[in-house]
Amino acid sequence: MKTLPRAIILVGLLALIAAACTPSGSEDATTSDPSPPGSSVGDTPTTSFEGTSYAGTVPAPDFLPGLDWINTAEPISLADLRGKVVLLDFWTYGCINCIHIIPDLERLEEEYADELVVIGVHSAKFTNEAQTDNLVDIVQRYGLKHPVVNDKDFAVWNLWGASAWPTVAVIDPAGNVVGVRPGEGVYDALEPVVASLVAEFDAAQALDRTPIMFALEATTAPQRPLNYPGKVFATNGRLFVADTGHHRVLEVDPSSGEVLAAWGSGRRGFDNGPALDATFDGPQGMTLNPETNELYVADVGNNAVRTIDLSTGAVTTLAGTGVLGWPPQARGLDTATLNSPWDVLYHDGFVYVANAGTHQIWAIDLANELALPLIGNAHEGTFNAEFHNSELAQPSGLALSDDGQLYFADSESSSVRVGDLETAMTSLVVGGDESLFDFGDVDGSGNNARLQHPLGVAVDGGTLYVADTYNSKIKRVDIASGSISSWLGNQAGWADGPSPLFNEPGGLSFDHDTLYVADTNNHSIRLIDPTTGLTSTLVLKGVEQFDPPSEFIGDVVTLDPVQAAAGPGSIVINYTLPAGYKVNEDAPSSLTISGGRTAVSLASDKAGELTGASLPAIVPVDFHEGDATLTLDINLVYCEENAESLCYIDRARFEVPVTVGPAGASTNLELTRTVAGLS
Repeated sequence: MKTLPRAIILVGLLALIAAACTPSGSEDATTSDPSPPGSSVGDTPTTSFEGTSYAGTVPAPDFLPGLDWINTAEPISLADLRGKVVLLDFWTYGCINCIHIIPDLERLEEEYADELVVIGVHSAKFTNEAQTDNLVDIVQRYGLKHPVVNDKDFAVWNLWGASAWPTVAVIDPAGNVVGVRPGEGVYDALEPVVASLVAEFDAAQALDRTPIMFALEATTAPQRPLNYPGKVFATNGRLFVADTGHHRVLEVDPSSGEVLAAWGSGRRGFDNGPALDATFDGPQGMTLNPETNELYVADVGNNAVRTIDLSTGAVTTLAGTGVLGWPPQARGLDTATLNSPWDVLYHDGFVYVANAGTHQIWAIDLANELALPLIGNAHEGTFNAEFHNSELAQPSGLALSDDGQLYFADSESSSVRVGDLETAMTSLVVGGDESLFDFGDVDGSGNNARLQHPLGVAVDGGTLYVADTYNSKIKRVDIASGSISSWLGNQAGWADGPSPLFNEPGGLSFDHDTLYVADTNNHSIRLIDPTTGLTSTLVLKGVEQFDPPSEFIGDVVTLDPVQAAAGPGSIVINYTLPAGYKVNEDAPSSLTISGGRTAVSLASDKAGELTGASLPAIVPVDFHEGDATLTLDINLVYCEENAESLCYIDRARFEVPVTVGPAGASTNLELTRTVAGLS
């Protein structure tokens, strides 16, 4: 395989540094009617929020009726928020700049929990993003804790005269417009504004600090073995999964689905250490260095590439300091700053990084401990040229062919492009190459083909597989002819077999005649036979053993004290599952008892096994004289009756004081629970 000489990397680096300039921090929008007709708010110039008093004079326009709302039980009117500082966040969910400001919004929400209300106004760039069901998924995937309105027709956007993603607008507690500002850097720009408004209106006794509790989607979401897995990596019979929504990485037996290892505590953070003590923030792509037995992980939210030592389980940081890196410049690994790295690929001493946030592909030179930009001049665009002059648009997936072609899914240009590691030139494979708005679902060659925000690529010989994410399809490119064709998938959904369905698949990996798919919105890993297209879903088993030992993940129910008689008895698990669901026949479900084993014990070693059990399930136990506070943990894996590989987990802990007296009539302890329906 051809490898890019170090001299070419350094020459490209110098040219890139010379060409780099400050980032726009936003993406221009094109709509059918970009100018708000007759709107005084839309005519208000963008402001940098400078001044001594930020109180506005122009009334903010209210939300229009008939819009779909998420994270709230009912539509919101600005009149209901009088007395609060209100921040509108105009965004679209595939835009990396919009993702970047989420931590800023979270920080403001935490610091001004009783004074500030954030409302997301989602004005979609892509057709797929305009669908409310998909927006519900993304709100849960990003962990948003504020209301979001689906502004799919740009009605609210036009009222405010927005022109770029992201754009934020501030409304004072009197309901007047304070200002509108596009781009990133939201916290530093807005915190002084919010603080000043809070002080000013508090002094005037016009501030309302009454807490508002919104009906968050996450509170009704079912627990799952995987939560929005973004990427998958398979090599030499080993399978690694980015369990993105759980902020961890798993190794899974690709044949049985048994979870072999896990890295990450499940909490979002940036901590190195032993496997289950370390923390990640939305991990995505992975790659293996076979010489050192180290797995490199693109840790998106931490702007870092992490290293997992597969021999010891220890997690360390290869590159990245945790902050968004700008300007893009070469640095040693201990000071290098990355920017939303979405995928990684190891080859011949280098780790290639899809640095989505700066619209570049970077190279980490392991021998010289150096991280540097390789492809892209840090301007978002579609221009193909020498590596250092090329313009990329949020590269999000990498694949390397045997002849040294570095393919990448260029998501915001809805294309697949390639960097030749010998000539140091980029070129288009398929998709639009004239505008960031050339997207669709059209098979064909070169720039006659259309994709919609692809996130993953994998190569096998002369075939390039593409996760056409927003079209929920897996497509194939014949590399020799440069033609792409739809292969599997249609509308978003789930189905196994010869005509499968997917839901926003985000990652691909090819190994041992199997194509592995991270089917993100289906919370599952799919396996495809490349010859027949026959697709199956891998059922994960035993993931609960890697939950943090000091924490219980699930609902805790405290029961009234129970009087029992010594002798044989039973625990009755009287669960009601949603209609059309049953206990999974393969994945391990169980009842465990702790805290009171001197008073109650399972009648046999197998008594607590609930795999495939019918409900209500009766578990035989023995009661022994004495007093104890009993802890009963139920881990119930259930699935659709007609789709047994689509699994969910219900974890519940029942705590009950038990007093066991002398022998008498047998005792039944009933545990009743209704599992919430699924959306």
